[in-house]
Amino acid sequence: MARNHVEEFRGDLREFHEMTEKFYAGEVTVPQYKSFSGGFGSYAQRGGEKSMLRLRLTGGEIDREKLAFIADSVEKYAIDRVHLSTCQSVQLHDLSKETVCALIEDAFDHGIITRGGGGDYPRNVMCSPLSGVEEGECFDVMPYAREAADYCLGLIHKVKLPRKLKVCFENGVRNDTHATFRDMGFVADGSGKFLVYVAGGLGSNPKMGVQVADDAQPSKILYYIKSMVDMFTQYGEYEKRAMSRSRYLQNTLGVDGIRRVFAEKLQENLEKGGLDIDAVQSEISKAADGEISDRRIIKQKQPGLYAVSYHPFGGNPAPDFFRRLLVLIRDMEEVKVRLTPDEGLYVINLTAREARRVLAATDDGAMTAFERSVACIGAATCQVGIGRSQELLAACLARVKKEGFADGVLPAIHISGCPSSCSAHQIGAIGMRGGKKPTPEGPKNAFAIYENGSPVFGHERFGEDLANMLEENIPEFLVSLGRAVEAEGMTYEQFREAYPQRVREIAAQFA
Repeated sequence: MARNHVEEFRGDLREFHEMTEKFYAGEVTVPQYKSFSGGFGSYAQRGGEKSMLRLRLTGGEIDREKLAFIADSVEKYAIDRVHLSTCQSVQLHDLSKETVCALIEDAFDHGIITRGGGGDYPRNVMCSPLSGVEEGECFDVMPYAREAADYCLGLIHKVKLPRKLKVCFENGVRNDTHATFRDMGFVADGSGKFLVYVAGGLGSNPKMGVQVADDAQPSKILYYIKSMVDMFTQYGEYEKRAMSRSRYLQNTLGVDGIRRVFAEKLQENLEKGGLDIDAVQSEISKAADGEISDRRIIKQKQPGLYAVSYHPFGGNPAPDFFRRLLVLIRDMEEVKVRLTPDEGLYVINLTAREARRVLAATDDGAMTAFERSVACIGAATCQVGIGRSQELLAACLARVKKEGFADGVLPAIHISGCPSSCSAHQIGAIGMRGGKKPTPEGPKNAFAIYENGSPVFGHERFGEDLANMLEENIPEFLVSLGRAVEAEGMTYEQFREAYPQRVREIAAQFA
């Protein structure tokens, strides 16, 4: 870290301990505790008897030291539930009062900042998970994500934001982090510069981002972040919380107004100076030892090196996974873990021999696009959740598995328990949002179904309403859809393009 944020924020932990004690003693309400503890990356789970802690990991990168910390913590505190979030962080669940207070201290001791993991702060800075190793990328954006993360942490004690601010970096390949519709996104282009987008976001009233620059010099990114913060704090909504996200600036300022104000702020900040950076690019030098291919193997741009993809079902790896992975890669030079925005991970910088070992050790996860489906933690855990996202995903995976569909017959689905869109249901080929549906027997658990969303560069779009479906009917809807696709000998993408109305007709049978 460029600055010692560990020591800067360590003094805040005393207040966290005091408030946590009061909450578990019944002296602080759930909403009061939520508004406080979120700023430390911790929330009380539904029922108020257990807590979770979110580890802030820039770009989802986990080196051996951080991996050892997670593995040690799981064992030390007998943690039996771990979740990989869509913001490239690790969430540790079902923690007692004593555990969450001790664990947050341990995290700081190991250089893992949880401050700003929730609440109205700059959140975990995201990055293309294969940045620096991906074939076809414009350039490695991870060094800039690290610089941005360091700068954003430094804002926590200095700036009061209206709401959270999510910043991300894309290497120009796929738009994994949704850079074109986040609060702020930097997209690498072929000229060695960044396209910059602001004031986008999912959730209620989603908005695509507004492009405010097409030639941002990488050394100047902090000026752009400061300009976004300045604009957000001046024009953002501080009174009406539902309107406090940056995307609502499109309503108050308009697209042209955002561009004008941002340009003014940027010019002011450039004239003040002091925020230039010189990001250090990492070099990978390992000797190749052969070749390997597999559906979960990705060839890196470094000749003879590979990444292995692993997607635990629902983003929930077995607690002992981290120890097993640590033991496996401990002696592998330059190997790191990168979390993905769809609740999976890559193990990168592997030789063919190393990749073969990692591949064998991660054979208990998703093998098809559908099995790589995304689900938020859901209403059984989340205080604001409505739908049981994880339970629905498990039911869908179990039912579809019986059909033996080929890979591609069904796409990955995105299941969110509420309108917050933590699974990014609004840009999924098929997305689902939890709610209730009236029936003759009374309200039942249901999900609003969306279809034809996309995050892909140049094709970004939000999904359209498809149906409102009882939770119990959704697995059979997917099976019927899969059978129709299979009968045509197509992938789902091909089927949807050829027969969009049939998707609606099949959904209508289960609505």
